Amino acid sequence: MRAPVAVVILAAGKGTRMRSARPKVLQPLAGRPLLSHVLDAALALGPDQVHVVHGHGGEQVAAAHAEYPVHWVEQPEQLGTGHAVGCALEQIPDGHRVLVLYGDVPLVRPQTLAGLLEGDGLDLLTARLPDPTGYGRVIRDAQGAVVRIVEEKDADPEQKRVDEINTGLLAAPAAELRRWMAELSADNAQGEYYLTDAVAAAVTEGLPVRARLADDPGEASGINDLLQLAEVERAYQYREARRLLRDGLRLVAPERFTLRGRLSFGTDCAMDPDCMLEGDVQLGDEVHIAQGAVLRDCVIEDGARIGPYTVVEQARIGAGCQVGPFAHLRPGTVLEEGARVGNFVETKAARLGPGAKANHLTYVGDAEVGARANLGAGTITCNYDGAEKHRTQIGEDAFIGSGTQLVAPVQVGARATVGAGTTLTSDAPADALTVGRSRARTIPGWQHPGLTGRRAPLDDGDETSASGGAKEE
Repeated sequence: MRAPVAVVILAAGKGTRMRSARPKVLQPLAGRPLLSHVLDAALALGPDQVHVVHGHGGEQVAAAHAEYPVHWVEQPEQLGTGHAVGCALEQIPDGHRVLVLYGDVPLVRPQTLAGLLEGDGLDLLTARLPDPTGYGRVIRDAQGAVVRIVEEKDADPEQKRVDEINTGLLAAPAAELRRWMAELSADNAQGEYYLTDAVAAAVTEGLPVRARLADDPGEASGINDLLQLAEVERAYQYREARRLLRDGLRLVAPERFTLRGRLSFGTDCAMDPDCMLEGDVQLGDEVHIAQGAVLRDCVIEDGARIGPYTVVEQARIGAGCQVGPFAHLRPGTVLEEGARVGNFVETKAARLGPGAKANHLTYVGDAEVGARANLGAGTITCNYDGAEKHRTQIGEDAFIGSGTQLVAPVQVGARATVGAGTTLTSDAPADALTVGRSRARTIPGWQHPGLTGRRAPLDDGDETSASGGAKEE
């Protein structure tokens, strides 16, 4: 029977090389803090306890992860990894097996960590790197047994040639780990208490020490500066892209795909390059997302087509809808089956009924548009009076001419026609044509002031200029 598991996540580092006021473990990876990824991996193991050791910015870190079932442990002074683990051990019973993780190592997978929990001694996760510079080296004896870990700054030239590195992730019995941490010395180049000195202590006591080589060294990638953060971001995105491809999502250019949340999808869905998905995105069957689209917390149903460089956020798009290119569907938008929203159209808190169309250069906000209604180019629902929002209701099969302003609250009846250029301030009845235009006037002899320097007088004796100012003398 497996011993109870306590996970300790070291997250006290300030991260000065990030050149940021934000604590390092709150730096974003795929739109979420680094620590969130580590916590998710830890909780997937079903541990009995999770402890996060914090220091700099601890209140910020805890506030950003308030929903996680975590014990927060303060490390008042940053005296090394051994000291940090010792702070957490005060709350862990002897019978537990302790798994030590790092808040800035976000790519490690639960299945990799599970292997460290199988033994009853000290288990290390190691990796082989072409260039191990900067990492602690795993030193083995002539029989291949691990005897100790030597940090880079303490290594001699021969030890620096070793390509097997310590990732820092380990598991050990709580009672032994507590004893080893109490006996640590800071007599080293860093003047710190190294967690890795536990390896030599375990060897001295005859406790089994096993080094488990990571299948993918990238899982153990730590982050100390923005360059490494960018490299880990691309590694994460490519890993997610490969997973989605295996699950049946056609990504035309997996290296140009960004996921910052969760994606579910049906069969025969395809996505062009440079798309970004955030939050919870759900795709039905046979959905096509064109290049450069941004999808955020939205549902897109079967057969819908999203055009290039379209933004969809907190919206629902019905089956067979066509959206974009260059459209912006803001929160509260609902497109029912077969509706169409075209280029440079913006919607917000609007519902377009089945087959309704807003194809060009239109704003539809706080509106209900009936089935098969057509909104011409340049239509605007004037929904905000400076203090309150008001709704526009457009009946089924209505036709709204180009350049129309619908000043809410207003209703357009079923099968009504509103003439182009109308500013509608009262309801337009069903089955009728409503037109509200000012009559055009022609002023003979008018010359543009930029050409003449003077404005020609109006022919009706008006003593003001055509632009509304006083007549020039």
